[in-house]
Amino acid sequence: MGSLIDLASRSGLLSPIRLAALASGAVRWGPTLAAPVAASALANPGGQAIIDDSGSITWRDLDAQSTRLAEGLHAMGVGRGARLGLMCRNHREFVELTVAAAKGGIEVVYLNTGFAAPQLNEVVLRESIAAVAIDARYAGLLDPAGIVHVIVIGDASPEHGTSLADVRARRLWRLPLRASLPINPVLLTSGTTGTPKGARRSGRIDPSVATSVLQRIPYRADDIVCITSPLFHAWGFTQIGIAAALGCTAVVSASFGASAVLKQIPEHAVSVLAVVPVLLQRLLDAPEFDEADLSTLRIVASSGSALPVPTVVDWLRRCGPNLYNLYGSTEVGQATLATPTDLCAHPDTAGRALHGSVIGILDDAGSLLPAGSAGRIFVGSSAQFDGYTGGGGKEIVDGLMSTGDVGYLDESGLLFVIGRADDMIVSGGENVFPQEVEDVLLADDRIADVAVVGVPDDDFGQRLSAFVVRAPGAKITKSEARALVADQLARHKVPRDVTFCTELPRTVTGKILRTRL
Repeated sequence: MGSLIDLASRSGLLSPIRLAALASGAVRWGPTLAAPVAASALANPGGQAIIDDSGSITWRDLDAQSTRLAEGLHAMGVGRGARLGLMCRNHREFVELTVAAAKGGIEVVYLNTGFAAPQLNEVVLRESIAAVAIDARYAGLLDPAGIVHVIVIGDASPEHGTSLADVRARRLWRLPLRASLPINPVLLTSGTTGTPKGARRSGRIDPSVATSVLQRIPYRADDIVCITSPLFHAWGFTQIGIAAALGCTAVVSASFGASAVLKQIPEHAVSVLAVVPVLLQRLLDAPEFDEADLSTLRIVASSGSALPVPTVVDWLRRCGPNLYNLYGSTEVGQATLATPTDLCAHPDTAGRALHGSVIGILDDAGSLLPAGSAGRIFVGSSAQFDGYTGGGGKEIVDGLMSTGDVGYLDESGLLFVIGRADDMIVSGGENVFPQEVEDVLLADDRIADVAVVGVPDDDFGQRLSAFVVRAPGAKITKSEARALVADQLARHKVPRDVTFCTELPRTVTGKILRTRL
């Protein structure tokens, strides 16, 4: 209880107005994103909720507009229990549609903006989506067969569907909106090894889970939070929830290149920067980085994929101790968090278990391993997903769910992730995880990006192949790249092949698509 009081006092949640507003929002809209949005509209109506490429919108207007949209959705036949697919980049309409769906009792399936037409239409069919709200730039990818309504965000042509503005205008006066029961948002997995799966959550909100990140990362109610992760991704979605709960301002953009982000930070006095690791690398590599004004940044929060050790070391050296690293997955939820203190001492750690989470390292037989022993990482938490929408789920042992990663806990409880079990390369009978080799190569200033994969080999079963992106203007040969690894790691970890390329294939959340290499 004491830690919750400290959290509330430090973050601004102890304000009588904020507490009363949160209680009112929860009673009116249930355990959904609509509740904190309504609370912020009551506690700080004129405060900026979202700043996007079109300008800004206040909490009051966001709340009122989402109510009109919920009524408009009901009026066009998209009501309680319906399924709405949402495919858009980062802008205010993403949040408005999410909140409107919560007010209308509508399930939302968050669609990846990186989908090609076959993937998109496969997921729409598989998830039984009746209506799709989609950015105009993607509307042409949809096969309208089986979709009752297409709502276009932006300029809509008649053949593509109804504009979002027209849906708002369809509202029925005095159409009752009831408080939402826990609805089932569906976030999609990254799809790095195939078609993304739908991960269903029950919609229950456990206070210990909801406050676990806030207990370790010192967000405040006056923060300006720049969210560079896609909002359809769990990390970006979490940031919007935190901003709404505290009444912070969220800064989002349809595109988030390094140069644009470095301009946004001083322009909006950004105090919290939420990133995926690949953007952190690109920020550090940007020619203008050392001249950029980052003086307002208190927090840089990273999640979504493995954070390379060289990136951690470089950021801490050049920017100071403001970096936080959260480890988890779409399936298990939030698991561990590394603070700046943790990362300064151990740049390769994923941190300690968050409040309400339990970490177990299991062997192949499902038995717990002692500290220092590497094995499969399992997580126990009320944030676990309920299963894939198409059936099946993750392995569960004694209530702990598999993350698919391999790692170990040290004596103090710090988690160290060695790599994905699926990515492990067996070469000549020796196990190699790509991350260790990649970290060695990335530590060299001549290398901007790298991925290591296993390829078939007649003699060794598999051999290591490194795909390397040179830093701008840098020169490095294949033999020099191999020598970097040979100087620091065992011989069986040295890549036999080195291929230079201009960029690596990645998902929109920055994960490497190793199957394409």
